[in-house]
Amino acid sequence: MTTLSERIAGERRRLKSVRQLLTAAVERKSGGDQSFVPFYVALGDYIEASMHRLHAQDVKMGDMIRRKLVTLDDNARQALDELHERLAGNQAHLTVFSAAKSALQSEGADALPRFEQASAAYTAYIVANMGHHGLTTELAAKLFSEADWTYMAGISEVDTAVEQQLYARVFALLPAALADLRSTAV
Repeated sequence: MTTLSERIAGERRRLKSVRQLLTAAVERKSGGDQSFVPFYVALGDYIEASMHRLHAQDVKMGDMIRRKLVTLDDNARQALDELHERLAGNQAHLTVFSAAKSALQSEGADALPRFEQASAAYTAYIVANMGHHGLTTELAAKLFSEADWTYMAGISEVDTAVEQQLYARVFALLPAALADLRSTAV
């Protein structure tokens, strides 16, 4: 039995490895190779599921900070405003990314350039804007109990199993042209 923090750490490592794999794949380009379509769809399914869960966790964190503080000082207001901006930007990029994934599913290889363009923009946004940020992390560390962290994470054994299945599917569908990237699997 793994602890909550170990499960979260494992999920974050896998998400990072998938994001790095996606970045490398779209930098190389598919060149119209049909084998990239199911691979990119699997990457899209993984990213959508993981980012949805992270979004829900971050929204919950912001709500919990607001409730615990009752009155917001300038630092707390700034932290929560930045969190809101990052989440809104993430959702905007995720919407474009998901539409490009849907295009792959309906149009096949013709949609590869669109997906690669949307993916490049989205992964750049994730690297630049997502992850742990000082102000909100500091507030949460001061305000949250272990029970709060568990509630905020909202991770069940089923969630973990689904995430791991989506992760395995990404690497099972890795095109031959990207075989050297298999080592990014965690």
